[in-house]
Amino acid sequence: MRRYPPIAEHGLIGDLQTCALVSSEGVLNWFCSPRFDSPSVFAGLLDHDRGGYFAITADAPGLTTRQLYLADTAVLVTRFLTTEGVGEVVDFMPVDDPHTATDRHQVVRILRVVRGTVRFTLECRPRFDYGRAGHGLALDGATARFDGPGLTAYLQSTGAVPLEAEGTDVRAAVVLDAGEYAAVALTVCDSASGPPPPVTAAYMAEKFTAVRRFWHSWIGRCTYRGRWQQTVNRSAITLKLLTYAPTGGPIAAATMGLPEQEGGERNWDYRYTWIRDASLSVRAMRDLGFTEEATAFRNWIGKRLADGGAPDREPLQIMYRIDGDPHLDEEVLPHLEGWRASAPVRAGNGAAAQLQLDIYGEAVYALAQAGQTGDVVGYDAWMRSAAVLDWLCDHWDRPDEGIWETRGGRQDFTYSRVMCWVAVDRGIRQATANARPGDLTRWTATRDAILHQVMTRGWSEERRAFVQHYGSTVLDASLLLMPLVGFVPPKDPRWLSTLDALDAELVSDSLVYRYDPAASPDGLRGSEGTFSFCSFLYVYALARAGRLEQARYAFDKMLTYANHVGLFAEEIGPTGEQLGNFPQAFTHLALITAALALDAELDAELDRAGNR
Repeated sequence: MRRYPPIAEHGLIGDLQTCALVSSEGVLNWFCSPRFDSPSVFAGLLDHDRGGYFAITADAPGLTTRQLYLADTAVLVTRFLTTEGVGEVVDFMPVDDPHTATDRHQVVRILRVVRGTVRFTLECRPRFDYGRAGHGLALDGATARFDGPGLTAYLQSTGAVPLEAEGTDVRAAVVLDAGEYAAVALTVCDSASGPPPPVTAAYMAEKFTAVRRFWHSWIGRCTYRGRWQQTVNRSAITLKLLTYAPTGGPIAAATMGLPEQEGGERNWDYRYTWIRDASLSVRAMRDLGFTEEATAFRNWIGKRLADGGAPDREPLQIMYRIDGDPHLDEEVLPHLEGWRASAPVRAGNGAAAQLQLDIYGEAVYALAQAGQTGDVVGYDAWMRSAAVLDWLCDHWDRPDEGIWETRGGRQDFTYSRVMCWVAVDRGIRQATANARPGDLTRWTATRDAILHQVMTRGWSEERRAFVQHYGSTVLDASLLLMPLVGFVPPKDPRWLSTLDALDAELVSDSLVYRYDPAASPDGLRGSEGTFSFCSFLYVYALARAGRLEQARYAFDKMLTYANHVGLFAEEIGPTGEQLGNFPQAFTHLALITAALALDAELDAELDRAGNR
């Protein structure tokens, strides 16, 4: 077992309220309960010795492992190939009643041998509260109970797994022959809620069948039938796994503290709902036909507006906990060494207090999707949206921290102004289409003022490009969203010139950097890799600009950076390694957006050529 496997060497399982990462060696080394944003029970990914892990590995010389998903599901299979036999561990989390919040979550791990004989080794070493709290152990035959502060974990086996105490942890050795099975279930729940019922082989089989049926039924609603079906399906399932079903709030990533540079300090907690990320995620889901998720997030935003504003008296803040709590106090966990000594490890996110005006564009954009899914926003919800637009007419022209949450001070960021334009533009469209009241004269004047300002102050004649912020010549890949949101046509001369400038300065072998920290200091030490979200947006922009050969080659190259089960982290390092929190919704939503656009443009080209 490697102390710190590469970030990409993991698969994701979940039950739509929390999730777990399992390495390609069969080690579950990230799991929080009862929610995505709860303290960890297993965090070996951030500290092998103090974080805790739940390993089921094979014991044999010359071992080779492989990992895959059962097609169109979130059921993960880790295969162990030895000279003596081939074994598998099948991991999943049952999805029973995802829309009802519960303190009880279960990981099922089925061991089976398909050829010869395999000796498995099990180690279960929970470390509650990010490894800050001790725990007790009670072992009774086929059940181990780990008692932590406020949480209890029960490890139950089907009887073929002889559990043995090792201090306050548990281990077991299991030898299976071809055709034989064994299974364990780890249930984590509130200490006052009592133990789970005993598990049996029939119970495990029932849960296995049910979870496959759930995922097949869900992905069956996808309307995409294009060239990259399996790739898009995997990204859609990943976005679904990263959504907290009881509230409809998508999180940005499953993890916290994974670095943008090995050994660096750019290590943030992404287990929260960003207005921006979530809005773009549900747009991608809606484009695939998943309207239920779009409706749930619109309701989530509506509740934030109904709550009466953020603590800083803005109508919204940039991120929230998955239940809408605006308090995300950031703390450093000094006892955790971080993945491959990448410290500090942070829980919470201090950027929640930043001013990022672009979120109003994303919020109204999400609310405006109601008409595209056949819904009409109700009167009360509309009046809250209209009040935000009235407020924005007075407050859009301010410096802010910008989309990338840099800690280098406020600027007049061009992207923020573009998204303020989007907010007012979509509000005007929605009011007109649905006969809703609003100060259309004022909104129209504001929309036009923003456009004129961006076209004059956000445009650099020197660079022949739109720039990161007013008064600078620095380029920024966030502007790749300009044609996507309709601010500029995708073949507008100014936009094509900007695309050329981005290609020359921020694109490296089809991989895209967000910006150049040397040219625009962001207040942080160290460097970062290329940003995969931007790399897929680059494909989108190329496709819509009619540069199809370049777009398809860039897309195909980007797909080679996916991990072995089709997942992406936040960034790609200089030697192709994945960096940052994992898996990241931003990357997967942009993959979907790029695939749909490229498919549409390739089909249109075939139609023009008469080949379809």
